[in-house]
Amino acid sequence: MSHAAPFPRVPARTVLLSLAALWACYFIVASLRGLVMGFDLDWPILSRRLTICIVSMLVMAAVWPLLQLLERKSGGARLAIVLVGALPLSLALSVVNDVIFADLQHRAYGDEEDVAAMKAGNVRISRDEAGNILVDLPKINPPAPPAPPLPGASEEPPPPPTPPTEEVPPERGAAITIKTGSFLGYNIGHWAAIADTAFGRYFLVLAWAALYFALAKAEEARAAERREGEYRRAAEAAELRSLRYQVNPHFLFNTLNSLSALVMVGRQDDAEEMIQTLSTFYRRTLSGDPTNDLSLVDEIELQRLYFAIEAVRFPNRLLTHIDVDEAVRDAKVPGMILQPIVENSVKYAVAATQQPVTIAIEARREGGQLVITVHDDGPGGSRDPKVRAEGCGIGLANVRDRLRARYGEAGTLTFGKLPGGGFATVLRMPLEAGNV
Repeated sequence: MSHAAPFPRVPARTVLLSLAALWACYFIVASLRGLVMGFDLDWPILSRRLTICIVSMLVMAAVWPLLQLLERKSGGARLAIVLVGALPLSLALSVVNDVIFADLQHRAYGDEEDVAAMKAGNVRISRDEAGNILVDLPKINPPAPPAPPLPGASEEPPPPPTPPTEEVPPERGAAITIKTGSFLGYNIGHWAAIADTAFGRYFLVLAWAALYFALAKAEEARAAERREGEYRRAAEAAELRSLRYQVNPHFLFNTLNSLSALVMVGRQDDAEEMIQTLSTFYRRTLSGDPTNDLSLVDEIELQRLYFAIEAVRFPNRLLTHIDVDEAVRDAKVPGMILQPIVENSVKYAVAATQQPVTIAIEARREGGQLVITVHDDGPGGSRDPKVRAEGCGIGLANVRDRLRARYGEAGTLTFGKLPGGGFATVLRMPLEAGNV
């Protein structure tokens, strides 16, 4: 029974960080705006603004589960729900702003960054408990008429008055009260201030909702990329397993032919020895996962067992030489990657002549690559590379495909005749090992 893949969710840490970044930006911009408008950065205002940011962040975090419910809906439905749902949320944030700043006196209309005592010269503007605007005007005394000149006094103008040495506050005149009206017990100006703040909060809520859904889409993309990687690895493992399983029947077929030949010529003891060696060989090759890599030294040991099996058939003709650099003994290689190549050398070099033939395996390091060479000094006249690559069944084609599936373009296979006679096959692959 198949189960649907779980829907990817935006991590809670990412959600909280996005909210914190949003309100931190608001705090900085609002403070700078107040500074530019000439308001001092007083701690009573800054502390309340900081409180508003924290409380608003928590309020918006509380609606996060509701946004999660919208992730599976279409884009149009999601947009309509967010546009409508942001209205009550922005109004709630505006009320939070109003409540936290309620204890400050001399409020003005607008958002909390506009809260300050307003003064314009000698005109003082304030607000009473009912919300009415009070304009306190200075008292203006009319100038006194000049006194008539005394008889006989000179007509020269009087000297200018001496300015006072101390500033005397002007005598206040009557205050003018501007009634703003009321609605549900609150003045109209108070509601207008809440509505104005809610308008600004509305776009903050929309901005965060857009950011959240962008994060959700990014999380979906990452999840899809992870699934694609898993499927790709599974396909590669299936291909490697298929190619690897091709080697065992091919090798077993050749070995059974050898056993049949030994029995037909009456070499029962040699046939029994070959069966024992064959049993050991298969016990090692079938015990692990065919897609797993082996260390190079273990792969070489498997080829030693194979040489022991074939040495029963060709006791005087098969000679071997193995030279592995110590620096690459622990290098990882695909299991039985050398088997088809060594089998080809036995089939086309040793079995094709009555003369002794040496099959050599050499491994060395070249930069960041592992280079393995399998070559022999057998007859090469009938071993055209094309004929050999195509006529050997799964041989070289299997090795080439396994290198490509395992390493991509980094794994290569080259082969051809040697100038002095014989045939060589060279494998190149990335050097991978924990101890290299």
